[in-house]
Amino acid sequence: KLSINAFDYNCHLDLIKLLRQEGELVKLRRARQKMSELFPLTEEIWLDWLKDEIKMASEISEREKVYELFERAVKDYICPEIWLEYAQYSIGGIGQEGGIEKVRSIFERALTAVGLHVTKGTALWEAYREFENAILETAQPAPGSIPSPEQQQVLCSQLEKIHTLFRRQLGIPLLDMEASYAEYEEWSEEPIPETTIKSYKKALQQLERCKPYEEALLGAETPKLTEYQAYIDFEMKAGDPARIQLIYERALAENCLVPDLWARYNQYLDRQLKVKELVLSAHDRAVRNCPWTVGLWIRYLLAMERHRVEHSIISEMFEKALNAGFIQATDYVEIWQAYLDYLRRRVDFTQDSSKELEELRSAFARAVEYLKQEVEERFSESGDPSCTIMQNWARVEARLCNNMQKARELWDNIMTKGNAKYANMWLEYYNLERAHGDTQHCRKALHRAVQCTSDYPEHVCEVLLTLERIEGTLEDWDAAVQKTENRLARVNEQRAKAAEKEAALAKQEEERAEQRKQARAEKKASKKAKKTRIGDKRKADEDDEGEWGQEEELPSKRHRGEGDGVLPEEDVEVETGLFGRSEKPDGPAIPKEKASTSRKDVPKVFHDSSKDKVTVFVSNLSYTMAEPEAKLRELFGSCGEVVEIRAVFNNKGTFRGYCYVQFKEEEAARQALALDRTAVEGRPMFVSPCVDKNKNPDFKVFRYSTTLEKHKLFISGLPFSCTKEELEEVCKAHGNVKDIRLVTNRAGKPKGLAYVEYENEAQASQAVLKMDGLTVKDHVIKVMISNPPLRKLPERPEPGRASLALAPRQIYGARGKGRTQLSMVPRALQCQSNLGAKAENGVVQNSPAASSDPPAEPKKMSNADFAKMLLKK
Repeated sequence: KLSINAFDYNCHLDLIKLLRQEGELVKLRRARQKMSELFPLTEEIWLDWLKDEIKMASEISEREKVYELFERAVKDYICPEIWLEYAQYSIGGIGQEGGIEKVRSIFERALTAVGLHVTKGTALWEAYREFENAILETAQPAPGSIPSPEQQQVLCSQLEKIHTLFRRQLGIPLLDMEASYAEYEEWSEEPIPETTIKSYKKALQQLERCKPYEEALLGAETPKLTEYQAYIDFEMKAGDPARIQLIYERALAENCLVPDLWARYNQYLDRQLKVKELVLSAHDRAVRNCPWTVGLWIRYLLAMERHRVEHSIISEMFEKALNAGFIQATDYVEIWQAYLDYLRRRVDFTQDSSKELEELRSAFARAVEYLKQEVEERFSESGDPSCTIMQNWARVEARLCNNMQKARELWDNIMTKGNAKYANMWLEYYNLERAHGDTQHCRKALHRAVQCTSDYPEHVCEVLLTLERIEGTLEDWDAAVQKTENRLARVNEQRAKAAEKEAALAKQEEERAEQRKQARAEKKASKKAKKTRIGDKRKADEDDEGEWGQEEELPSKRHRGEGDGVLPEEDVEVETGLFGRSEKPDGPAIPKEKASTSRKDVPKVFHDSSKDKVTVFVSNLSYTMAEPEAKLRELFGSCGEVVEIRAVFNNKGTFRGYCYVQFKEEEAARQALALDRTAVEGRPMFVSPCVDKNKNPDFKVFRYSTTLEKHKLFISGLPFSCTKEELEEVCKAHGNVKDIRLVTNRAGKPKGLAYVEYENEAQASQAVLKMDGLTVKDHVIKVMISNPPLRKLPERPEPGRASLALAPRQIYGARGKGRTQLSMVPRALQCQSNLGAKAENGVVQNSPAASSDPPAEPKKMSNADFAKMLLKK
């Protein structure tokens, strides 16, 4: 695996673990070495490596190699445990020449690095004091002997070293300061100096101010970014550079893959401390931890230039950046631009030619070629559609090298890459030509711009006329006026044609909508006629005939595409579920064919909008669900006390697939929203807030973000059989997976798509690099950062045009576009119904001339009349 992808962090860890178990020490050392070259190692990995090497180090030469390993370890992160291990290991070489001074040097470096660590710094101070106390014991004279003046001087010097360590420690806010102070009182034969007491009290007060932040870190869960940021802000206000540096290092040790944290730390070092070794070390660790973040590489190049690092080293670092594997094409444009800016600053433009100038030109040419070949091949785009690098190259040639000929060649190349239609590109070239060229080329550029520009031709024409008004001759003016007038005339003609085409399309759409409306009206009329004939055949009583004859009494049909939420008052279904199903009537069961008639006797139940806060709207349920009230009451009972469930049925008694669930308390309704997308009888149940869309037309229920989320991945091409657990197994190898969502249709069937959320942007970026193009169950998946396209909202109907004021899916019928638009009414019936009236919305209306009269009752026909009508030609 590593031979295919050397940057697979987890694979390195697995290899090291296996080699350590097998005892392959040579291969283990090589594997660790290779990993440390690519990544900074964590504290645990370093300690394991150091302990293994210490066990094998017996010779002096081997001990020196361990020292070198410790030096590398303390540079990756500031870790108190590694520094303590380093200091304790160095004590083993105390017998060698200069051993004591070497140990003291390591302890002093450790105190400088982590001695201010509030929770872990005390251990280092105590280890240092124990070491000095051991030296003091060896310097004591033998019992009963009188020390010589030299011995007495050594004793006094050693005692002063221990006193100094105590005083230094007591001036720093550390946990268990009180115990250290008591130990000093017990150890010292002299009273503690007043200055030490004052510094101790001051440190104690500072510790009290730090304690809330330390306690917050102690109780927080990883990654603790919020707590660390609050601590950093606190230390920034205090203004102690050493403490600010330490808290940043502590935060980075636990959040080494957070680019923003590295960027803030490096910015502080660049602007405040400005210490070369410290600054460059931090930048180097940043790009090794987050190599995919172009901003960190750019800051590193700037810091190296700022501290006058050799040109060869900066160029080498730039080459590393190109191989870092950025996740966007624009990242490569940015890193190239930063490097070209650096090369431009090296050039002395007072000379006609120089090595640096040739290197700059060569780099510009290489950048253009690199974006065209490497980047475009990988991302299917160069990342630089406006050719900003070539524009900058042209500016350098024109302004700094006085080479307008080269600049014109570059701009000609820019225009051939699809930029000739943009007015701003032509005006940019014109301004450059105006500043460093001549009037002839300015005029030529503007004439071409007038001919080619398609977005803002008026602006270009105005600039051309302004040029000729100031500098042109009469012939130039006439030519410009003629050209601009002709061009604008063509543009206006094209715009008029486009407007006509758009109007024609709109008219066609209106006609189609009207046709669909008529088809629905005819269909309703045929249904009405059929019901009337059935009523005659069964000799229904007078009351029933009255009901079936008045179509206005029926609840209007609501199409499924209108979305979730409260139904408009005029479109409310008869919610017979609350009365017709929940309470079983006394007496025989009503036959299915008479269900609709029986529901006529049930009073209509309209939704009470005053109870919206304690009600949720449930949709996408199966139409065949038996006893939906009982099923949903059991499901929602865990959220709180359910007052009532109003299932919605149509006139025939068939469940419509949605209902209202009313709770006793508002908190229960909020908890019920968590059941959204729960599978019920094989379909995902949709649970949304109950909102009246007549009062809130813009209300949308969409629980997922539709903007760029850098910590979330979008995966396509998955096999339909792939489960959430199987996908998680694939994804967790590249980071901590917080959530996985498999995208399904309304029926709960998978669509081969998924969203995977990681803990942070860094893990998501690594997963894109490693998973894109991966094969899962013989399917090659495509992985990218989640950035859904903008949703096209339906255009709102114009006020006053009620015939078109329907929801987008309503105009196609209850089942959308898939339903046939052909009229299923026999032609004979159509002829009969169109003789003197037009069927609209299921009601036969009289002609305009007779519209003032009340509508006449339709003539009733016998079976013989109906047969004669059907058999008519």
